[in-house]
Amino acid sequence: MIQTKKQRSTIFTTLMLVACVVLFSSFKTNSKPPVSEPIKLGFIPLTDCSPIVMAKELGLFKKYGVEVVVTKETSWANIRDKILTGELDGAHCLYTMPFSVYTGVGGKAGSEMRIAMMLNVNGQAITLSNDFCGKVGFKQMNKVTPVVAAKLKAEKEVTFAMTFPGGTHDLWLRNWMSLAGLNQKAVKIITIPPPQMVANMKVGNMDGYCVGEPWGGVAVKQGIGFTQIASQDIWKDHPEKALVVNKEFSETRREDLKKVMKAILEACIWLDNPANRKKAAAIIGKSPYVNAAADVIESRLMGDYNLGCNQGTEVYTDDYMLFYKGGTVNYPRKSYAIWAMAQYVRFGYLKEEPNYKAIADKLIMQDLYEEVAKSMKIKIPTDDMKPFSLTMDKTVFNPANPSAYLKVVKR
Repeated sequence: MIQTKKQRSTIFTTLMLVACVVLFSSFKTNSKPPVSEPIKLGFIPLTDCSPIVMAKELGLFKKYGVEVVVTKETSWANIRDKILTGELDGAHCLYTMPFSVYTGVGGKAGSEMRIAMMLNVNGQAITLSNDFCGKVGFKQMNKVTPVVAAKLKAEKEVTFAMTFPGGTHDLWLRNWMSLAGLNQKAVKIITIPPPQMVANMKVGNMDGYCVGEPWGGVAVKQGIGFTQIASQDIWKDHPEKALVVNKEFSETRREDLKKVMKAILEACIWLDNPANRKKAAAIIGKSPYVNAAADVIESRLMGDYNLGCNQGTEVYTDDYMLFYKGGTVNYPRKSYAIWAMAQYVRFGYLKEEPNYKAIADKLIMQDLYEEVAKSMKIKIPTDDMKPFSLTMDKTVFNPANPSAYLKVVKR
């Protein structure tokens, strides 16, 4: 049969359409859904990185359907920068860091880091060098200032270290000095990354430091310092670390973030079972994580504190490092954010009071946490925005009126 040019063109077009349909059908049948990019979470080598590490080690991220890579970071400033640039999607982080950065205390003002949930309470400490041994005992606040004054007279300088300006360790250190009646301008305060604290004290770079475990316990074990007070003695069940995330990640991968939070919450529940803490200590003590003696990590995780300096042992029964406590630990409270920012005014970091509520509302993803908690049948606390006091400083803090607190609290 002789075909016209028009007929041949029609046949060719038809064949091409059939081929495209077959090819598309084949692709649709054999293709897999696009794989999401792995989620990158950072941590600092501290005992309270346990929720993220154990969520990874226990396979909980996989259980909830997310691929997570955890990375050890060198400093809090490093974590800040990587969260802000998106190199990290989130991290184990000082709960006060987002407020410190946003207000310009510890970063570029206006930079947003968001809090998805809390990771732990308690478990930090003030460690003093052996120069203070026998002169200041455990919780002997009235002896701190006279000993520091004598040391200043003899050596002209006394140095204390914390880990990040406006961070939790900074605030516990400054509250400790206030409780002791120590003029903060009389001493030097420096910033040292947590895992470098012990080495710096060993060579005499500081007289004392505030940091999380296990670095208080390690100083005792190595015989270079002693525990003068634990942070839970200053404020029982104080907020400490949080899961802090990149703003864009929180907005574009909200469902994945919820899965990450579920895995971490399950890890927190697992960690609060005392029977699991020995296993946790052995795992997080390994070199990829904290890289410290498991026995030191375990003893302080269990509330068993060898204080050093022949002071014996202090046993904490209900206020050692906790990760869940029936869900009361993990709820990100706006009142605690407001308290932290009030400390910045109190201690001279900020000349004027910030817009506390607006900042807390912007940076704390309370609605997201509530959604996740409800899906896991975890009770949501009802104490947020209610007045409270610290254990040692009885000054009432009303989050609805920080100005009144600032007028009466000791500087």
